[in-house]
Amino acid sequence: MVAPPYFDIPPAGYGGIEAVLADLSNALVAQGHRVTLVAAGRNGTRADFRAVWPDAVPHRLGEPGPEIIFAAEARRVVERLIAEDGVDVVHDHTFAGPLNAPAYARLDVPTVATVHGPADSELRGYYRALGADLPLIAISGRQRTLAPELNWIDTVHNGLDPADWPFQRAKGDYALFLGRFSPDKGAHTAVTAAHEAGLPIVLAGKCNEPPERRYFTEQVEPLLGPDDRMVGPADARRKRELLTNARCLLFPVQWEEPFGMVMIESMVCGTPVVALRAGAVPEVVAHQVTGLICDDPGELPQALRDVTELDPGECRAHVVRNFSAARMGLGYVRAYRRALASFAMPSYLSV
Repeated sequence: MVAPPYFDIPPAGYGGIEAVLADLSNALVAQGHRVTLVAAGRNGTRADFRAVWPDAVPHRLGEPGPEIIFAAEARRVVERLIAEDGVDVVHDHTFAGPLNAPAYARLDVPTVATVHGPADSELRGYYRALGADLPLIAISGRQRTLAPELNWIDTVHNGLDPADWPFQRAKGDYALFLGRFSPDKGAHTAVTAAHEAGLPIVLAGKCNEPPERRYFTEQVEPLLGPDDRMVGPADARRKRELLTNARCLLFPVQWEEPFGMVMIESMVCGTPVVALRAGAVPEVVAHQVTGLICDDPGELPQALRDVTELDPGECRAHVVRNFSAARMGLGYVRAYRRALASFAMPSYLSV
């Protein structure tokens, strides 16, 4: 299991991929598989661990250098693992790491890669160039539909361990925006909708890179009223507290969100989601059961009023049934077996 080098696993705060990696690794170990996590920083999982770097580098997020250097050094670690311990499959969660797939194939080990980001952007050409030798795993059906020609081998929704998340029926009277501060995440839309519904809003999330700070200063902060709060990045404890007590999570995304982890984190706490219909939202939220999906921002204020009618217990049950770490683990085992079967098949038969 090859992780990006930016955050510990699990992450203390921001780090959606790393949170998924931690729960996936633990689920696979619980299901009887031997998992080795190749990463930077510390290991907070039940998997075996090989550190490429002693420390994660969150301050380098977004720079190409660490990604490429880490991929080169991780390759040496994985090749040693293959030689020493025996490896059935390499599962890469990084951007540059899939370029190592041919090296592992020469050692008779297939690689699969989860596409955690958008596949319909300029990255589409990158994954297309990797060709038929690298099986790709989508995190939503919508992500896969937007780039159907890529070498998808399976779709596995993200998951979490419900036991790690609190549940509470009683809710506070505020809307919560929790996410990266970027126009496509829609924090400005969230503030406007909350005010029109007569609700205060709490804003939390990553806001440290220059474009994020500029967006907040220019488009979000001027909208805030005296009852609103901007709390900035939220660590694991604070995130759970905010989600558990909110009337709802307000998720007015304005782009093709490949999944949206914060939606299942909210629902497992018993907190419904009010969202715009974009990306994977309809796959994740059960409309009128675990949240309300709107087709237009003008519908959000009424949805914020109506969302109190939804049952917190149904929200949690929906995640337990459909987005548990155990279910995610079983989905990835299915994908690994497909990759192994394809890898073992002579090329003239796999065409």
